[in-house]
Formats: sequence, structure tokens, C-alpha cells
Amino acid sequence: MNLLITNARIASENSPTLTEADVLLSDGIIREIGKDLSTPAGTRIIDARHRILMPGMFDAHVHFREPGFEAKETIATGTEAAINGGITGVVMMPNTRPAIDSATVVANVLDIAKRTARIPVYTSGCVTKDRHGKEMAGLDGMRALGVKMLTDDGDTTADPAVLLRAMQYATEFGMFFASHCEVPELAGPRALNEGVVSYRLGIKGSPACAEEIIIDRDIRLAHAAGAHIHIQHVSSKLGMETIRWWKQRGDVRVTAEVSPHHLLFTDEDIGDYDTHYKMNPPLRTQADNEGLLEGLIEGVFDLIATDHAPHTPFEKSQDFISAPNGITGMDTALVSLYHYFVATGKFGWDLIVKRYSAEPRRLMGLPAVSIEVGQPANLILFDPDAETTFSKDFMKSKSQNTPFLDKTLKGSVDLVVLGTEVLLDRQGEG
Repeated sequence: MNLLITNARIASENSPTLTEADVLLSDGIIREIGKDLSTPAGTRIIDARHRILMPGMFDAHVHFREPGFEAKETIATGTEAAINGGITGVVMMPNTRPAIDSATVVANVLDIAKRTARIPVYTSGCVTKDRHGKEMAGLDGMRALGVKMLTDDGDTTADPAVLLRAMQYATEFGMFFASHCEVPELAGPRALNEGVVSYRLGIKGSPACAEEIIIDRDIRLAHAAGAHIHIQHVSSKLGMETIRWWKQRGDVRVTAEVSPHHLLFTDEDIGDYDTHYKMNPPLRTQADNEGLLEGLIEGVFDLIATDHAPHTPFEKSQDFISAPNGITGMDTALVSLYHYFVATGKFGWDLIVKRYSAEPRRLMGLPAVSIEVGQPANLILFDPDAETTFSKDFMKSKSQNTPFLDKTLKGSVDLVVLGTEVLLDRQGEG
């Protein structure tokens, strides 16, 4: 495949300035970048005037539900949702059935991905058997199959002694730990922030301290073990400030992520018990959102991750307390980040590329993707002047439990290229 993308505005993690140039791809490699490039015979030409060319995104926190919950999502449908949103690599969480807690289950998941996915799929592994928090999982067997991230997400590893022992053991082998931070006795099952909205709706809320206590606990355990700890889906300003404090100390390796929904929505959006806004950790206050955005811009948060959590319409149609926690995110993340933050001048494309493409890959020990001569083709073309309506027909996830359903936002992912394959092509649509 020869492809010439002309007049593109190229985004990089290293500069807020977009560079306009033509980019020639051949046999899955970026061959030339410049102006007025010669065009080999049989080359397809795309005029990308006014559009943004950038590396493919990478989502380090997704729930694909396979094996065990295929009615919600499969690896095939989940990766198609990723492509639809400009994502060219993902890391699965292990709360499947059976849980991904052994080499056997890891091998099964990777085999399914190899057969059904068009993008690279990596998987995390459990810290403890069946995520029960009591006994270490088969860490070495999973490591031998390439697992780097260990987590009991969506639960906290309950016993700190077990987590400490796992850190002391697995750190020797280059593995790291990702923490879903929650004291269950404080948080309860409601996934609604404790505050004015919970009082108004008559539902006992989950206080932010339920999350913040474990953020500090797990970083302290990593400090004691000399381990790398990654804090998942932070939702509170104080949680962000706790991570900042530990990072400023400089004597423990801590990374952290923030999800688009915790930047965009608050508990006020729940309105009349809308379960599309029920997630864990819960949506909190406007002050928390502002603190999280501050942490993202400052670099307290190393990466953006969706925590893509699909559920069936039946499950989400239950009453607020009974409905499961979670929101889908891969179809919508890049467009929503553009609509609410880039288009409004809150931050630039360089932050998107750094926090949603480069740093998530580095977290997994992978090289960052860049638009440079000699690099493998792994890129997306984004139209900031177009619009996207997130209808059921548009979205590729098997579930559409998202507040963006049937909403129209600025921006469109028009093209996704990975190696020699064009995975998504919306040229000329609309």
C-alpha cells in the first residue's frame, strides 16, 4: 500500500505547534515527510487540508468482558470500538470470568485477540487468585506470557500484606501494580458521591476519602517494596494532590491516570437517577473536576485512560442502586476530549498525543509512536471542522452505556492506519 497524505497538520507530544507537511507511506512505513513529494505509481492521495495527523491512541484501561460476559462486549467488538475512536492498542483488565489470574487464562485471552482483533491487545493479570484478595495469583506464569501490569481492578487488593508480598516478588521480574483504590466498607455499592446530590436523591453516598485512603496506602506499600505503582481512574482533587505529594518526594515510582468522564461530568449530571452517570469511582464535584484538569495539565497524571466498561441496556435500565457501575469510552474519548478541551483552548494536541498515545505505551514498556521518517505507520487523521453524532449505528461497542448516546460533538476520526492496513476510512462521508 502506497498512501500520500497531503497538507496535514502534524501533532507531536513535543511541541504545541502543528507542523504542516505531506506524509508518504509505503509498505507500512513512513518513507518521506515534506512538501511537494514525488508520488510513486499507484499511490492513493488524501488531501488532509485543515485536518490533524497524529499517532494512534493507546488505552491502558479497558474492560472487554471476554471470557465470561460476552453479552456486554467481546474482544472483537471492543477493539472495533477502539478503532472507531482512533485507538490502535489496548490493555485489558482482568475482571473476566474466569478472572485473568493464571498463564492458562492469559494464553486463552491472547489467542482470542490474535484471531479476532485488528489491533494489538495486551492484558493485565490479577494480583490475587480470582481477585479475592487473599492468595497471590500465578504471577510468574503470566509474566512468561508477557503480562506486565498486575491489578485486581474493579476491586482493591483487600489485604495489604498480600499486596506487599506480591510487590516484593513481582518487582524483581519487571512487573508493576495498578490500583483500583477503594475502601469497600466506606464506599458501599452505590457509586454515587457523598454530598448534596446523594442527600437529594436519598441514596447513601460514597465519600472521596474511601478512594483517597487507598491511594495513599498503596503508594506507601510500593515505597516499602521498591515497586512501581500505577493509580487508576482518580476522581478527587485530594487524591490528585496526594499523588502529587508522593511524586514530589521522588523516592517511589508512581504513575497515575485520569478518565475523560471524571474530567467532564459531575454528580449533578445524574439528574433524576440517570444510570449512564453511575460509575466507580463515582462522579464528584466541579471542584474535583477542576483539580483533575489541573493535574492533567501539570503532569501529575501521566496518562488518560477510558476505563471502558460496557453493560447491557437491561442492566443499565435497573434502578440506580441496582444498576452496575461503568461507562463505555473508546468510541467517544478522542472526540469528547477535542470538543471540551482542545477546541476551547484548555490544552493542546501535544497533551493529547503525550497523555493518550505516548505515555500509555511507555507505561507498558512499548516505544511511543511518532510521525517520523522510518517509523512504522500507526496514525490517525482527525477533522476538527466535522461533527460526530454518537448514534447506536455509529458506535461499534456492543454496549452503549454512555451519556453521549445520540449527542453530537465537534470533531471526527476520519482515518486510522496501522502498518499496511487502513483500519478505518471515512473519506468523503457526510
